Amino acid sequence: MSLLLQQHLSQPWRFLDHTSFGPTFQALQSFAYDDTLCTSIGKSQSPPTLRAWVHHNTVVLGIQDSRLPQIKAGIEALKGFQHHVIVRNSGGLAVVLDSGILNLSLVLKEEKGFSIDDGYELMYELICSMFQDHREQIEAREIVGSYCPGSYDLSIDGKKFAGISQRRIRGGVAVQIYLCVSGSGAERAKMIRTFYDKAVAGQPTKFVYPRIKPETMASLSELLGQPHNVSDVLLKALMTLQQHGASLLTESLSADEWLLYEQHFARISERNEKLLAE
Repeated sequence: MSLLLQQHLSQPWRFLDHTSFGPTFQALQSFAYDDTLCTSIGKSQSPPTLRAWVHHNTVVLGIQDSRLPQIKAGIEALKGFQHHVIVRNSGGLAVVLDSGILNLSLVLKEEKGFSIDDGYELMYELICSMFQDHREQIEAREIVGSYCPGSYDLSIDGKKFAGISQRRIRGGVAVQIYLCVSGSGAERAKMIRTFYDKAVAGQPTKFVYPRIKPETMASLSELLGQPHNVSDVLLKALMTLQQHGASLLTESLSADEWLLYEQHFARISERNEKLLAE
C-alpha cells in the first residue's frame, strides 16, 4: 500500500458528487467550489473532501492562452465546435471538458511537509490503485504533443489519458485530475490544435504553446480496449478510498461554506469576464 494513500485516505472523507448536474453547470462554478473547500478545510472547519465533477462541451483556457495574439479568432473557432470557453484562475493551458471526462478533486489541509510533489503523487497513486491491473502500464511523465502538457501527465503506451494540477490557497490544497474516460482523445486534441492555429496565426508568442499531435492522446476506453463510463470510474474511486480505510460522508456544504462559495464564484466570474474582454 502506498504510504501517501495510507496517511491521507485512512480517515473520514466527505464526498461531493457533481457529476450529474447537467449542461447548465458551469466550469467556473467548479473552480469556486474547490476554492471554497480549500478555504474551509484550510481552517480545519471541514473534513478532507473528494469532489467529482463533469462539465459539458467546455474548453478551459489558461491565463497564458488568453493572451495569445489572435485569441478572439481562437475562441470563435472553439465556439464553432459548439463549446463554451472560460479562462481558469490558476496555471495551466487549454483543456477539454465534456460528458466523457471525469474530473476529481482531492481537497485537504496543507500540512507541513506536504510538498507539491506529494500532492501529485497522491493523485497518481490513487489512479494506479483504481486501475490496479494496469498499474505497471500507467506512467507519470510529460507527453509532448498533448494539450496542457505537464510532468504528471498520465499515459499508457505513450498516449495521455489524464492530467493533474494543483491549487493551494489559504491553507488548503486541491489536487485536481481530468480523466478522459470515453470518446476520442485524438478528436479532442484536434479541436485544441485548431484553437492554437487560429489564436497564434503564425505570430510571435510570449510563451511556448504546445504543438498538438492528436495521436498522443486517447481515452481509457480506447487504451484498455473495453468501454468505460464516468459512473464506472467514479465507483472505482469511491471503492479505492474505502479500501484504504476512508469512511465516506455525503454531507453537502455548510451554511458558512455556501456564503464562501457565493463570494468565490462572484470573484472568479468577474475575473473571467475581464480576461475574456482583454
